[in-house]
Amino acid sequence: MLIELGTKAIEMYHDFLKTTDSRVKSYPLMQGAVPMTLILMAYVLFVLYVGPRLMAKRKPFQLKWPMIIYNFSMVALSSYIVYEFLMSGWATTYTWRCDLCDYSDSPEALRMVRVAWLFFFSKFIELLDTVFFVLRKKHSQITFLHIFHHSVMPWTWWWGVTIAPGGMGSFHAMVNSVVHVIMYFYYGLSAAGPRFQKYLWWKKYMTAIQLVQFVMVSLHVSQYYFMETCDYQVPLFIHLIWMYGTFFFILFSNFWYQAYVKGKRLPKVLEAEKEKQNGVEPLVANGKHAENGVAHRENGTAHNGKMKEV
Repeated sequence: MLIELGTKAIEMYHDFLKTTDSRVKSYPLMQGAVPMTLILMAYVLFVLYVGPRLMAKRKPFQLKWPMIIYNFSMVALSSYIVYEFLMSGWATTYTWRCDLCDYSDSPEALRMVRVAWLFFFSKFIELLDTVFFVLRKKHSQITFLHIFHHSVMPWTWWWGVTIAPGGMGSFHAMVNSVVHVIMYFYYGLSAAGPRFQKYLWWKKYMTAIQLVQFVMVSLHVSQYYFMETCDYQVPLFIHLIWMYGTFFFILFSNFWYQAYVKGKRLPKVLEAEKEKQNGVEPLVANGKHAENGVAHRENGTAHNGKMKEV
């Protein structure tokens, strides 16, 4: 029975590949689902098993400059992706309601294909987020939510780019890229060192921005259910995007409650202020008291406790 089901699944997969968008087949990782699936499986294996064991008897790597370069490079890449999404339809011909996927070879349609693929490929670059955590032995940051997002997002987007690169299903990718511009800018400053810690008081608003993102995405796709007619070619994507946005809104709302209502994971600047108000003088990494109530930390690595997504 299992062999028969496996054979059927393989046949369905090969039939599916024959019907995919021919415009994306020349792009890297788009010839089939196997290569990108293997990469993501290797990522999960490294993060959960190989990496922690390799680092078990080693000191954490100090990756200040690689992280600064990486984060600000992601700011530039995300900004470019936002611009391309806008120029490919969202700021030109799209209505922001029932926008269909354009399967023609027009310059605008091909531009949308390119940026949809670039957004998909950027998800593989973002796997370095977790690699940095492993190499720096920041195991508390490697949560279920973190791994789930980084592994599932690129996997699902492969199918999106393969079947429908554009239309109303690409709205959440553009919004996500806007959020990443802000997010990676924050982490770039955070990695830059103690001199910039005082400018990171707005960490809690990062979570608020992410919550707004999920609300916008869910509201946008919800229009589909109230339109008299909308011939968007892949309705399944609408349902999945709505579920994805709602699921992450719940998870990030819980994070907000735990971090900023119950105060379990306050930003470092706010923690120092809270301790000072309670009559406790904050300590620096070497155990010495900080001057003027501001805690200076080594190598700019004092951004633990952040929720790095989405």
